[in-house]
Amino acid sequence: MFYPKDMTSPSSIFSAYASMSASIMLLRSMFNEFVPQPIRGHLSNAFRYLIKPRSSTLTLIIEESSGIACNQVYDAAEAYLSTKVSPENEKLKISKSPKEKNLTIRLEKGEKLTDSYDGVSLKWRFNCKEPENNNSSNDHHSIPVRSEKRYFELSFHKKHKEMVLESYLPFILEKVKEMKDEERVLKMHTLTSYYGGVRWDSINLEHPSKFKTLAMESELKNAIMEDLNRFVNRRDFYKKVGRAWKRGYLLYGPPGTGKSSLIAAMANHLRFDIFDLQLGNIVRDSDLRKILLATANRSILVIEDIDCSVDLPERRHGDGRKQADVQLTLSGLLNFIDGLWSSCGDERIIVFTTNHKERLDPALLRPGRMDMHIHMSYCTYDGFKLLASNYLEISSDHHLFGEIEGLIEDTQITPAQVAEELMKSEDAEEALEGFVNLLKRKKMEGDVCESNNPDKAETHKISKRRKAAGCKRKQAVGINKKNSAVTLRTTRRRGCSL
Repeated sequence: MFYPKDMTSPSSIFSAYASMSASIMLLRSMFNEFVPQPIRGHLSNAFRYLIKPRSSTLTLIIEESSGIACNQVYDAAEAYLSTKVSPENEKLKISKSPKEKNLTIRLEKGEKLTDSYDGVSLKWRFNCKEPENNNSSNDHHSIPVRSEKRYFELSFHKKHKEMVLESYLPFILEKVKEMKDEERVLKMHTLTSYYGGVRWDSINLEHPSKFKTLAMESELKNAIMEDLNRFVNRRDFYKKVGRAWKRGYLLYGPPGTGKSSLIAAMANHLRFDIFDLQLGNIVRDSDLRKILLATANRSILVIEDIDCSVDLPERRHGDGRKQADVQLTLSGLLNFIDGLWSSCGDERIIVFTTNHKERLDPALLRPGRMDMHIHMSYCTYDGFKLLASNYLEISSDHHLFGEIEGLIEDTQITPAQVAEELMKSEDAEEALEGFVNLLKRKKMEGDVCESNNPDKAETHKISKRRKAAGCKRKQAVGINKKNSAVTLRTTRRRGCSL
């Protein structure tokens, strides 16, 4: 066989290959002999990094725990992804505890899910793997450990790294926080005595009152809801202007006009717990401060019948002697509501209720302490229609509604009285006829609205003053001449509502 002159013969190629191999072996031996092992390792890694193909995808590993602490991002991701399952998922975990209302959905091992945020595609994958040092010993005395390591993989293009870390993951944390707020059980806290002191104890708040079922003028309801929503959404604003993140409301009006129902509706609307503060259980300003500091954020502090709570003389011991250590003052209460102590807590609402606004000290009424004054008046025709819809499930086209409209506008009747009358019968016709008779009876007795009959109004006021005298009340707030301190004297609320 003949080869062209410009081509190498097979024997020449073999010789060149053998020579090259010998040279490489020699260089390798010299490299291993003169270059230390650590340096050889770094050089090897650098070489592999240079020749490794580049990937445009970045993957974040979100493990179930971080040391001995739970990983908040993992918990949030697990709850958030349960709302993003799609028909493409083939395996899901379903569970439900006795206290939960709905089923809990979780991804099964190996399941993938694609989410979209701000136009960016983000791929999730749930993984479980056995630990590397899994102890298979059958020692019954050993402490049981989780047999698998659970984590999420979040993959996306590298150019979206800052968006994911600074926007997407915080969005998930905030979204899950809102979900938990909607699902959490609200609490009603009340003061309980123990070892000579008091503390907060709680029960579930199961009051069903909501704004849509509240017998109140629509304009007033909308104004209250707008004010509440604006308050909870202005965290940065309160911080910027240097004010404590709190708001005060005064609910005033006759008994039975729905003050307690409005407070429950506010709690259900905001998903806030309620702390019912009875000033009769407090002895000193220092005790009041401790109790108020123990209230949680995102809560409503309620002080009912504030005019009765500050109305009695100094409390006495059982033997008739004055209790010398009673030092609960109005200034102590005001300092927590609007003073330096008011900044100890965020997103708090303080609600005062009273049947007699005119009895309150002007210092309590100014903005910053009672920011919004809400008059809870007698039931109007619009309020009646809402109650009739709630209790009897009837619309406004009933033939008795016209007569009721003419009677209720000039009659003093509270929503509580209307509701009680409508509950007397499940038959709408019978219940409405009974309500018409009640309105006629009250009109014959002269129980009309004060604005329509000044003479009756004055008689009604005199009657109230006589009842108030029967309660043996003195001036709401008195000045102690010895120490020039305004003292808030408290008492039990029993028998003080008119």
